[in-house]
Amino acid sequence: MRTVLLLLVLSTSTALAPALAQAPPAKNPRAGDPNAIRAGLARFQLSCAECHGIDAKGVFGPDLTTLWAAGVSEERIFDIVRRGIQGSSMPASRVPDDEIWAVLAYLRTLAPSVPLPPPIGDPQHGEQLFWARCGSCHRVGSRGGYLGPDLSRIGSSRSRETLIRDIRNASASIVPGYRPVTLVAADGRRIRGVARNEDAFSIQVMDTRDQLRGYLKSTLREIVDEPRSLMPDFGPDQLSEPDLDDIVRFLGTLGRADPGRR
Repeated sequence: MRTVLLLLVLSTSTALAPALAQAPPAKNPRAGDPNAIRAGLARFQLSCAECHGIDAKGVFGPDLTTLWAAGVSEERIFDIVRRGIQGSSMPASRVPDDEIWAVLAYLRTLAPSVPLPPPIGDPQHGEQLFWARCGSCHRVGSRGGYLGPDLSRIGSSRSRETLIRDIRNASASIVPGYRPVTLVAADGRRIRGVARNEDAFSIQVMDTRDQLRGYLKSTLREIVDEPRSLMPDFGPDQLSEPDLDDIVRFLGTLGRADPGRR
């Protein structure tokens, strides 16, 4: 009986060992280490800056400088970097744990030392405005259009400042996979849309009627890459500051998890 129990304990311990070994510490073991901060800067510029910006304030990904002020634990940040975020453009990372902690040590030096100001805007009114002004092109969950990016998780991947920029100046940063194009047919017709797939012989476009259509390049006179987004700029004359605050507040609630959750 003792032998059976011993074997059971040993087998259980062996099975749990990989999981226990992979559990990150609650605090960054490399926090404040100058060598780690320098290494983290180099790794961040190589692997993260394209989406999060050279200053870590966000381009296609969220502002990473505000995570600590928002109450996100270092254990949680490590877990997100390691595992990625399912259904988003944030991939899982295969770099060693030590390098992830070095990146966090670097990002910690960019974090503001004062708490974030309380959010402003009415999310309920923002939701109403969103569906009236934006829902024909953008999706949230199972509702909305397909011409623009799906915004179901936008609150976990964009800072308030980035959202405001994207609304006020839509062409400032065009999301990959939504390249605006105009197709000129052989008869002169012009078809505007976003290029979804393209190879040497054909192109697939989501047109402004929310229809996904394919065209052989041999049947087209020209494919024009447009410099400006299909999304219009919503200046103050089209969207007031209070309404902008409300929409941004609503978008900020989308896909945002409890910051301290494991």
